[in-house]
Amino acid sequence: MTLYNIAFIKHDTNERKNQLQMASCVSGCSSVMRFCQKLNRLKTLEDDVMATSLKRCLSTVDLALLGVGGMVGSGLYVLTGTVAKDTAGPAVVVSFLIAGVASLMAALCYAEFGARVPKTGSAYMFTYVSVGEIWAFLIGWNVILEYMIGGAAVARAWSGYLDSIFNHRIQNFTESHVMRWDVPFITHYPDLLAASILLVASFFISFGVRVSSWLNHIFSAISMVVIAFILVFGFVLADPVNWSAREGGFAPFGFSGIMAGTATCFYAFVGFDVIAASSEEASNPQKAIPIATAISLGLAATAYVLVSTVLTLMVPWHTLDPNSALSDAFFRRGYSWAGFIVAVGSICAMNTVLLSNLFSLPRIVYAMAEDGLFFSVFSRVNPVTKVPVIAILVFGSLMAFLALIFDLEALVQFLSIGTLLAYTFVAASIIVLRYQQDKCTGSSGGNGIKTDASSTPPLNQSGQQLDPSVAVNETQTFAQDSGEPKEYESFSDKLQLVERQKAVKERRAAGTLKARWEPYLGRILGDCEPGEVVAFSVLALMVSAVSLSAVLVFGSNQLHLPVWSFTLLLVIFSLVFLLSLALIWVHEQQPNHKTFQVPLVPFIPGFSILLNVFLMLKLSPLTWIRFSIWLAAGLLVYFGYGVWHSKEGLREQQGQEVAARYVVLPSGSLVETVQNVQPEGHTHNAHTPTLDNPPASR
Repeated sequence: MTLYNIAFIKHDTNERKNQLQMASCVSGCSSVMRFCQKLNRLKTLEDDVMATSLKRCLSTVDLALLGVGGMVGSGLYVLTGTVAKDTAGPAVVVSFLIAGVASLMAALCYAEFGARVPKTGSAYMFTYVSVGEIWAFLIGWNVILEYMIGGAAVARAWSGYLDSIFNHRIQNFTESHVMRWDVPFITHYPDLLAASILLVASFFISFGVRVSSWLNHIFSAISMVVIAFILVFGFVLADPVNWSAREGGFAPFGFSGIMAGTATCFYAFVGFDVIAASSEEASNPQKAIPIATAISLGLAATAYVLVSTVLTLMVPWHTLDPNSALSDAFFRRGYSWAGFIVAVGSICAMNTVLLSNLFSLPRIVYAMAEDGLFFSVFSRVNPVTKVPVIAILVFGSLMAFLALIFDLEALVQFLSIGTLLAYTFVAASIIVLRYQQDKCTGSSGGNGIKTDASSTPPLNQSGQQLDPSVAVNETQTFAQDSGEPKEYESFSDKLQLVERQKAVKERRAAGTLKARWEPYLGRILGDCEPGEVVAFSVLALMVSAVSLSAVLVFGSNQLHLPVWSFTLLLVIFSLVFLLSLALIWVHEQQPNHKTFQVPLVPFIPGFSILLNVFLMLKLSPLTWIRFSIWLAAGLLVYFGYGVWHSKEGLREQQGQEVAARYVVLPSGSLVETVQNVQPEGHTHNAHTPTLDNPPASR
């Protein structure tokens, strides 16, 4: 063998090695891509989105009272006095008003999703149908923690309030006769009363949605009567001098105090998402969810604004008792008996919040288990009560355990971050879903949500969407047996056809540039796929919102940026945020008018995202550390169980087992050929039909 041949063989061997390495690299990249696609797969809804194993029996009034019960709780009796004395003064009225408007932006997003996707699960479900599976799981996982801690914190507050009425005799008895310990983050004594009220409430809720609704009606009615008493009697005792300059004026802390109070008052409106979580049990969710959301938020905002007005007019704001402001105000005006009525109202209001948490939490767990992302035992629905009894009792017991041993302050530090994150993802999901192309024409068709029905309206060459009915009419016109166009009886019929064809030509697919912006932006964005620019803009919107909020929160104090640098960064990130909104706005939305829609999209969801991110960055570092630990635990659950038992994953596997295609033969008959998908290296089944030996015609 010559040296030339040896060199040629070595070169050939190296070439084959390189080819094998490239092939393995491509195979590895494709595996990673498939895994990423698996993590971001969307939920496929059934064609009939109203079908459910739960009981649809909640009316608009039921949903509205659930929302009011979730929002008007202990905050009305405690938060008003705290913000008025320490943060905003009498201008707490303005703080609650601004917070109500800010909460409305998030509530509108929940209302649209609740009407379009009438399924239980709230933010988890909304994220699953529009963003992706892993994001939906993380949202659901964090909302579970929020509800558990929220319910335990309310039970602790309920227990402490009742104990204070009896001069702390319950606490003294427990410490003397049961036990006492001194451990950090753990309460000094086991709060048996808080744990007991949670177990009793879980027991009643397990009897069905109708029992839960009636309990909420009773406590909400008592709470509203007490609020009416506070307003009427309070305005009688009101003294305008308490808002005068002699007492410090209306806004003693200035504009900064009003905005700081707004950030605190925003959390008073957390709880309206219970309405969206109940959409699978609503009789007519398309109408009831938006109306109930608007009514409940309006009533809650009115109650907070009027009660804070009465409170700061009854006594000077700087003399308020933050722990029991309303009771103390009546006591100082000489009406100590009114304090007992206020205490009854406070306990009833806390009961409604407790019921709201215990009502929503098991339904989110049920939705995740029903999709295969959480343990399947929690998806079992009792055939008699039509509620997930196992989820109610298990998570009610876990909530009771938290209330038994943890201190109220340690619990409250965990709150808010998961709820704000859910608000952020729901607002982003509204934008993404509104600019997606239609994926179906079933009962939920026309809303961009993926369902089993997959007949999509045709698009023309310029990305314009054709109306199926018009397409059928045109086909019937030019595809008659005689091969000649259909004759119209009058000139008006011809005119209607021309107008209809003109409207179809002008209608463009969702996610494409609007016609009036085509001459200006067509050269830059015209080559992009429909929805591609919107997806990139939503990502830029999120990044700029985080950056802008970080500059506002940390720029002056923690980072000590000079004025010019602070201003420059503020201007840059603000421009990127506004430019992202503008790029989204110049694209076409889905023409859906069947259900409620958020107005001024993408501006309302965009500013809702900015507000939620700003409030999240205002939370303490310890809260973020605990949040990260809980998030890591959630990822272990997802990758250890959820990703392997996901029903969407099983649906994809079933779809890959058989590949079907239809062939039109010259005779015009439709023939289906089926081929089993087999691993590489295996021969095809001998019974696999081919075009040479087709199966029977269908």
